[in-house]
Amino acid sequence: MTAATFGYARVSTGQQLLDGQLDALRNAGCERVFTDKISGVRADRPGLLECLDRLRPGDTLVVVALDRLGRSVLQVVGTLTELHDRGVVVRSLRENLDLSTPTGKVVAAMFAALAELERELIRERAAAAREAARLRGRQVGRPPVLTMEQAELAGRMRRSGEPYAVIARTLGCSRATVYRVIEKGLVE
Repeated sequence: MTAATFGYARVSTGQQLLDGQLDALRNAGCERVFTDKISGVRADRPGLLECLDRLRPGDTLVVVALDRLGRSVLQVVGTLTELHDRGVVVRSLRENLDLSTPTGKVVAAMFAALAELERELIRERAAAAREAARLRGRQVGRPPVLTMEQAELAGRMRRSGEPYAVIARTLGCSRATVYRVIEKGLVE
C-alpha cells in the first residue's frame, strides 16, 4: 500500500471559513482533507480524530499551521509526538516545516522541550497556589468527608466498642474513611 497525504483544517467557530486552508492543503497535494469547525481547546474534534485514525506509517499529514493541531504547546506537541511514534510525517505550510527532515526533527525536539518546561512551570505554579491558600487557612484539595464533629463522634463510637461498619453507616461514609480518621489519629 502506498503512502498517502492527508490534510487537516480547523477553524474555531461556525462563522469562520475553511476556504483558505482547504485551497492551501489541496495545492500541497493532499488527497483528502479532514475538517473541524470547533475550538482547538476541545480534545474531541471529530475531524481530527477521524484523520488520526486513518493515518498509517509512512503517510503524511499536512496542516496550514501547527496551531491547527491544538490550542496549547502541550496539545500540539502531544499530537506531533504521537504521529512521530506511529511513523507519520507532519508538514506545516506556514512554518515551512517538514518533521521528516533533520531540521524538522530538531524543531520537534525543541517543541518537546518547551512542552516539558511548560508542564513543569504549571506544576510549580499550582504548588505555589496551594501553599498560598494553605497559609491563608483555605481548604486545599478535596474537602474532608467528615466534619470535625463527625470525626470526633466516630472516635467516641469506636472507643465505646462500635464496629467500623456501624460507624460508617451512622455517619454516611465509607469504612475506609472511618479507618483513616481513627487510625491516622485525626481525632482523639
